[in-house]
Amino acid sequence: MAFQRNEIRKMVDEHFDAAKKHGFLGTKKDYEELTDYAVTAHEAVTGKKTNDEQDTAIWFPKWLDKAHKSFSTPRPKPFVPTLDQLHRTLRAKDAAIEDRLRPQLPDSLPPEDEQLVDVIFRKRGVIAKVARESVSDLDIIRLRPRQWLNDEIINFYGALIMQRAEEQKENAVPRGKVLRAFYLSSFFWAKLTSSGYEKGRLAKWTKKVDLFAQDVVLIPVNHGNAHWTAASINFRKKRFESYDSMNMAKDSVWKQLREYVNAEHMNKKGKPFNFDGWVDWAPHDTPQQDNGFDCGVFTCQFLESLSRGEDEFIFTQENMPYLRRKMIWEIATARLRNDM
Repeated sequence: MAFQRNEIRKMVDEHFDAAKKHGFLGTKKDYEELTDYAVTAHEAVTGKKTNDEQDTAIWFPKWLDKAHKSFSTPRPKPFVPTLDQLHRTLRAKDAAIEDRLRPQLPDSLPPEDEQLVDVIFRKRGVIAKVARESVSDLDIIRLRPRQWLNDEIINFYGALIMQRAEEQKENAVPRGKVLRAFYLSSFFWAKLTSSGYEKGRLAKWTKKVDLFAQDVVLIPVNHGNAHWTAASINFRKKRFESYDSMNMAKDSVWKQLREYVNAEHMNKKGKPFNFDGWVDWAPHDTPQQDNGFDCGVFTCQFLESLSRGEDEFIFTQENMPYLRRKMIWEIATARLRNDM
């Protein structure tokens, strides 16, 4: 008998209590929505349908186990240091304390900014423009709770990242943490995967920029119009990177990135790209969503953090309500905040 969604639902019923023990904060309905979304995202990423019994029987239990582990960090076993270890720890404490302290995101915007966000929702027509991107009232409502982000929101946020990088360069101010970042819109990935480099005429996308002179190239990835993830070509660290809040998409992303970079190098430099020292990168501790609608917000925050050279992310699922409000403010004012 085919491994249909009702078989998966039985597994969900059996594992809900375990999810709660691991730290899942939602209701059973929320858990069912998350697992339904996992099936949809898997189909979009792999191209394999749920009625593929052998495939589903393998990937779904593995994903379920990873999801449970992401809900909370297991408590470490008790550790009793030796006297020498204690001395070394004490000596290093002052020097390492800043590295160990993780910044915390606020729960809300300042009152005046919260008021502006409320005002924005009452506006009609175009809300903001930056470069070639614009966001209307029909787009901005996608940042209300439980809404899936569209291309307009994703690409406007990418334009803000590019604007910040350009402002640092043009004003000759200290770069700080802001990298030389180049953003390729969500439509780039659609062209790359559907038509390829030559037929998609992707050489034109970098006609005025040297891709290989960038610190990082940032790409939002839309998998089958069902799931957003972030991809990055990190020239500083020689890494092809995939960041997925459902912990699925990586192999296909790495393959496409490698093929694109080689084709771009052949077109612009006249020879194959040298992949020596390059690695594929998808950290196991990438923040995970616990619902079926926040993937776009995670993707935007991955890209923004990467544009500052950060790949240890300080946000989690709990920060999503704040980050949605923050993104509304940033889009309306056409500038990024410095909360992270």
